Amino acid sequence: MNRLSGILVIFISVLNFLPVNAQYKAPPDRLFTHQDTLRGSITPERAWWDLTYYHLDIAINPADSSINGTNTVTYRVLQPARIMQIDLQEPLKITMAVQNSNELKFKREGNVYWIELVEKQEQGKINSVVLTYGGKPKVSLRPPWSGGITWKKDKNGLPFVASSCQGDGASLWWPCKDHMYDEPDSMLISVNVPANLMDVSNGRLRSIIKQKNKTMTYNWFVANPINNYGVNINIADYAHFSEIFNGEKGPLDCNYYVLKEDLEKAKLQFKQAPMMLAAFEHWFGPYPFYEDGYKLVEVPYLGMEHQSSVTYGNGFQNGYRGVDLSNSGWGLKFDFIIIHESAHEWYANSITYEDVADMWIHESFGNYAESLYVEYYYDKEAGSEYVLGTRSNIQNDKPIIGIYNVNHEGSGDMYYKGGNMLHMIRQMLNDDDKWRNILRGMNKDFYHKVVKGSQIENYLSEKTGIDLKPVFDQYLRDIRVPIFEYFVKGNVLSFRWNNCVPGFTMPVKIYVSGKEMMVKPTAYMSYLNLDVENAVIKVDPNYYVGTLNITGK
Repeated sequence: MNRLSGILVIFISVLNFLPVNAQYKAPPDRLFTHQDTLRGSITPERAWWDLTYYHLDIAINPADSSINGTNTVTYRVLQPARIMQIDLQEPLKITMAVQNSNELKFKREGNVYWIELVEKQEQGKINSVVLTYGGKPKVSLRPPWSGGITWKKDKNGLPFVASSCQGDGASLWWPCKDHMYDEPDSMLISVNVPANLMDVSNGRLRSIIKQKNKTMTYNWFVANPINNYGVNINIADYAHFSEIFNGEKGPLDCNYYVLKEDLEKAKLQFKQAPMMLAAFEHWFGPYPFYEDGYKLVEVPYLGMEHQSSVTYGNGFQNGYRGVDLSNSGWGLKFDFIIIHESAHEWYANSITYEDVADMWIHESFGNYAESLYVEYYYDKEAGSEYVLGTRSNIQNDKPIIGIYNVNHEGSGDMYYKGGNMLHMIRQMLNDDDKWRNILRGMNKDFYHKVVKGSQIENYLSEKTGIDLKPVFDQYLRDIRVPIFEYFVKGNVLSFRWNNCVPGFTMPVKIYVSGKEMMVKPTAYMSYLNLDVENAVIKVDPNYYVGTLNITGK
């Protein structure tokens, strides 16, 4: 029995409907300020310097929820300038800025510090600024959806602390160039904590230094470019275990850090980590950070895709907190956080959006990766059932692409609708080997790169050989689900797309009395002579479209 037979195509009654070719205009959902522009755009005070290296050197005091320390910002001068933009959010404060022993003047404007450089900034030179800062950072009220630091206690009353800051920005807890377009080539993260605790951050543990004041400093080195929100601190009385994954690029160190009371549960549940690596190396190519290793780290919130330091708080159970988000049954075959957040090592941490308006690059592919994992371990039909099952979560409330240059992401539909869009493009291509090669090629061609959404759109159009611009305009920039309108008279099938953007066209697979056929509707009526009279027409349910038989109109 075909498992897809029980999955219904979206019907007209649930669609946002406008007349054919009407132009959808999204209503503004907020007013933007000058601070939004400073945060979300590549300002002149950012553009003149290229970030090359950070050394974040901080002390964490769980007793009073404070952070104090320095960040050394190393950069290459692209063009001469004297004012540098550094971002740090209230209530934290920069107290000193120094370059080559010269204390620098600075001014604060909201969440931005304007650093006034004294020395001439010569093009091509490598310079550094040391920023001293401190205070009590914003507490996350709903991690990881609201950014900040989470200060909790474990069952033994010991501190259990973690950062999470996607969207809200890394400048919530450390001073940096808080825009995704520029990443350091490498980074050293030095975190001082009470001696009875451990810090786990990104990359490899280079050293542990015992201090005279009964604290320990953990030095983690990241050998690869890293985005701001991918940097993290995780502090607890951790237990540690490890294994080697023999991957496409050789041995990969996999390290796991969990609360001591959860060690046995983690040893069982984290067996899914090498399974994940095998599946995603098959689909996407080698894990992107062999030099830095792979880690899963238990935290006091659900989880996050921090680079080479994926955080985990899903309760050592399958599903999303034990729930199947697809309602297909397949979502309980794997631990959602291990699979989804680790998929972001490829799509988020290696291939990174330049502007949060294009966050779909991270989340659509992250969501779609879940179904590819299911397909890898079960079969193609199971993977299709999973991704189709997630459609019940689609809201069609606003466009998936947000507003550029003001740090404004689009609809949460970037997950489920975006994943279904990618699944649908695979159907149009109708060549599974070529589709896998495109995904692997994308991760090779954009390896460790920051990209615009348009680059990914153009890449998929080029590599599939299909003009996908109308598809992206419909599914990323509009809220309507296109409707396949048709009627049959005798042996003639009449069909078109309705409820769509101007110029919309998309190939779609249909079944004519059970016989598979590919057609390419436009917004204008097309006609096709069939081999049979009064055929029954069905659209392949793998396409996220509506259907409407307009017989009699």
